[in-house]
Amino acid sequence: MMTFPFSAVVGQEQAKLALQLIAVDPGIGGVLLRGEKGSAKTTLARGLAALMDDAPFVELPLGATEDRLLGSIDIAAALTANRVSFRPGLLADAHGGVLYVDEVNLLADHLVDTLLDVAASGVNRVERDGVAHQHDARFVLVGSMNREEGELRPQLLDRFGLCVEVRAPLDPADRAEIVRRRLAFDRDESEGGYGSGDRRLAATLRHTCPADVPDEIVSQAAAIALAAGVEGLRADLVLCRAAAAHAALSGRAIAGTDDLRAVAPMAIAHRSRRSPFDPPVMDSDRLQQAIDDGLNAPPAGDSPPRSDPGEETNVDDSLGDGSGLPRPMTLGRGLSVPAPPRSGQVEAERGRAVRDVPLAQYPGGSVSVTATVRRAVADGGVADRRPGTRAIGESGLRAAVRSRPRGSLVILTVDTSTSMGAAERAEAATGSVLGLLADAYQRRDQVCMITFGEGGAHTILPPTGSTEVARRRLQSLQTGGATPLGAGLKQALAVATSAGARRDTEREPLIVLLSDGRATAATGDAEPFAEALEAAAAISTAAVRSIVVDCENGPRRLRLARQVARAMGARYLVAADLSPRWLDETIRRELAGEK
Repeated sequence: MMTFPFSAVVGQEQAKLALQLIAVDPGIGGVLLRGEKGSAKTTLARGLAALMDDAPFVELPLGATEDRLLGSIDIAAALTANRVSFRPGLLADAHGGVLYVDEVNLLADHLVDTLLDVAASGVNRVERDGVAHQHDARFVLVGSMNREEGELRPQLLDRFGLCVEVRAPLDPADRAEIVRRRLAFDRDESEGGYGSGDRRLAATLRHTCPADVPDEIVSQAAAIALAAGVEGLRADLVLCRAAAAHAALSGRAIAGTDDLRAVAPMAIAHRSRRSPFDPPVMDSDRLQQAIDDGLNAPPAGDSPPRSDPGEETNVDDSLGDGSGLPRPMTLGRGLSVPAPPRSGQVEAERGRAVRDVPLAQYPGGSVSVTATVRRAVADGGVADRRPGTRAIGESGLRAAVRSRPRGSLVILTVDTSTSMGAAERAEAATGSVLGLLADAYQRRDQVCMITFGEGGAHTILPPTGSTEVARRRLQSLQTGGATPLGAGLKQALAVATSAGARRDTEREPLIVLLSDGRATAATGDAEPFAEALEAAAAISTAAVRSIVVDCENGPRRLRLARQVARAMGARYLVAADLSPRWLDETIRRELAGEK
């Protein structure tokens, strides 16, 4: 099957350039294509493999196991020859070609770490399942992601050499041209006149080697990295490698300032994030200013000592960007509300295999073929009645015990009805969401926000681990209307139980109710407060952990929230001074099991 020509893709010039640069020098460290679905990310990655003398194109599925990725024991050899030998995985298949990971932000962290390590070293070393083996694995790594699904952890984001935003064109003429080219290709898979362009480009890539990088360009790369405020030295090295590849593609033997300027946005923008409150990539104006400042900086040794950029980093200031969001907290330097320690791993059906045990000792587990065969070979197997064959008895079956990071799903359920303190509750909840998401990537946590007021209960922020998604969804919260407390609690329980029922997650739900306990609206003819108590009792029956934050104020206190908390089986707290910081710390302590 013919691949859609690389040259036939309309627009996406930055993405095309980044892929060509990494084809010239895979040591740049991989390309991450960030953008919306249907914007030609996969098409470009396949097209690049075709340019590389029809090199292998290997796509890593999200459900891939370590065995499939790294390689493991050869089951056939073990069963037929009673010997332990190595069977290569996808990393070996990708040698000399392109390894493409779609939705890389959803891939298990330990697999992403492995991919990036092997991509940088060019060697896959495997020591597992009784096998010690290493093989060459030099490939071009291309990852793609849709930011709506959540961000990569900053530590992993930094490991990608280049990062490019990919968006579908907004010009109707460009969109129409894309459709015409695709329809023509689908009809007869003709190259449509673009085959010659791909052949020229393939010849260029085949005969291109990175240019030399003079000392002044190295100094300028360092100055750009410092001006952009990036951490570590990876950015400096990527800038130099990418500039050398760019110069070579342009037919120059020595990299220059223009090459550095051309590649800097791809190498720097995704490395400027100091806090999860910051945008995932630096905005274009700040980026251009950093590049200009770096290129115009005095020669090394002439500049005054530079202070630690972290000294002036303030999370509260980082939110004053006109986003319209309330400032969630004044945290001072960096993130001064640390994540409390929690058990980092939980046994799960999917995840990293940590050990194997007899199947009989692991109820509900499934047979691990690799572990079973390895143990059978080690024990000499069990002879079958048929000559020349062996069988494994039931007692020899092994199950793999897997683990994955333990996480939580915090469901903030907020009363936004017309009542005293509604605006304060909305501000505290919004700030707490952003505070909890600040380091959610470390714990694999997610946050959800439900409001109840005018028009009933609404999930305004579905479960997410992305600060960017939360910022966009929580631009403004509408307050007003009656108080359908029962509807809010029912919605929270529905989210909690649906999350707990998904077999691909190990996130424990925690419902946090912000309310004064008053209920003035109900479904049908039910009495509002009675319906609320019934919904609260359902949460207790479902054994969902919960907190009730009593936001009642004013001279007359009814303490209705205490009754709701008792029905929920929830921890009851009185918010004498409701603030984003207090709420954030309260939830963190609950997640850590502290009182």
